[in-house]
Amino acid sequence: MTILIPVGADALVVADLRGLIMLPTGAVHDGQTPEQAAQDVLRGATDGLPLLRRVVRASTQTRRRKVITHHLATEPMTRQAVGELIYRDPRVDVRVLPTLRVLDSVTAEGQQRILVALQAMATGTTAHIEGNVVLPSLPPGLQADPSTNGAGGYCSGHARPGPTTTMERT
Repeated sequence: MTILIPVGADALVVADLRGLIMLPTGAVHDGQTPEQAAQDVLRGATDGLPLLRRVVRASTQTRRRKVITHHLATEPMTRQAVGELIYRDPRVDVRVLPTLRVLDSVTAEGQQRILVALQAMATGTTAHIEGNVVLPSLPPGLQADPSTNGAGGYCSGHARPGPTTTMERT
């Protein structure tokens, strides 16, 4: 699970681990929703992170498993509010960097996911990436989530939300 936190129109919140720039990330544990897991990654916001929704579902096939990762986006935050955030790993500093600098600091796959997530935020949709290919629609088995009121969310049709990152045997 990755969290995309915009600051103004031209900056993003990043986790800086001794010069390694990345978006805030975390794991989803059993019985936990992706949104709850995101709240565990960054603490300090008075009312928790102002989460909007899932904006990207990315899946990658490894030798024996398919790894599915969800990218969540928050409402824009102010620099002052970001200053109160504390990352789950004490070695990491929470910083605000210009979006273009963030894009220059991550891998090509990271760039693709950030750009697709930003576009999905702007258009109110949820994007799906299979491998490194952005697909025009949601994968089979996922349907529009009525609880998003047209904001582009989705669900798997199960009563209990699945974990943000799942490993499936193939």
